[in-house]
Amino acid sequence: MKVVALVGSIRKDSYNVKLAAYVKNKYKEQMEVEILNLRDIPFYDQDIENDPPAAVQELRQKVAAADAVLWVTPEYNYSIPGVLKNVIDWLSRGDRVMVGKPSFIMGASMGLMGSVRAQQHLRDILFSPGINSPLLPGNEVYVGIVHEKMDENGKIKDEATVLFLDSVINNFVKWYNQQASAAALK
Repeated sequence: MKVVALVGSIRKDSYNVKLAAYVKNKYKEQMEVEILNLRDIPFYDQDIENDPPAAVQELRQKVAAADAVLWVTPEYNYSIPGVLKNVIDWLSRGDRVMVGKPSFIMGASMGLMGSVRAQQHLRDILFSPGINSPLLPGNEVYVGIVHEKMDENGKIKDEATVLFLDSVINNFVKWYNQQASAAALK
């Protein structure tokens, strides 16, 4: 299964970037994860949506070619970062490459709540008509107090968190396969 990861933080030492990289490396037998660079995506502009810049075209192509999307979000001011919302705005227009594409969400935070509010907002947005992405139900990944659970290299050292991630990845792969089988029968 080919998965693109869209990370809402562009900071080089971001815990959420490290979480995406951890998933990419640890679960490479179950899924091929490509972490997309969102740094070069310009602000959404309706004036150019029908002839978007190359970075947006590449983003859309990679999302369209993927089997699923992993959204990894920090929480900024009780919501998702502008970087992630901007990407969603581009993906919801034109080809609408997200419609029907399975998704799952993760987030990490130094706070106890681990991006709970941001993920709730993201879920609401992903159900909007221009995105309409089915989401893995009941497998929320909120890595709170991440600075105590992850080492400086991005390895998760908290065994309970690792076991939970193992479970969520297995659940996602199973759910994705069920979705794909159901779609093939139609």
